[in-house]
Amino acid sequence: MMTDTELKLKGFESLRSSLGLVELEKFISLIQLERFNYTKWRENLFPDISGAEISKLAMENRLNEV
Repeated sequence: MMTDTELKLKGFESLRSSLGLVELEKFISLIQLERFNYTKWRENLFPDISGAEISKLAMENRLNEV
């Protein structure tokens, strides 16, 4: 399991790689400006996938990286 710092760095790098630096900054600004409710955001992000399914996919992906 990654430390909090490692997770934040990897998350930022993933977003930078997929969005680019300018859009990453915009994304961060949008998240900070809104009263962000992670639970509601997550419910709408993948409406057809349960939390357990997302966790399973994440674990499978993690195993494939090693």
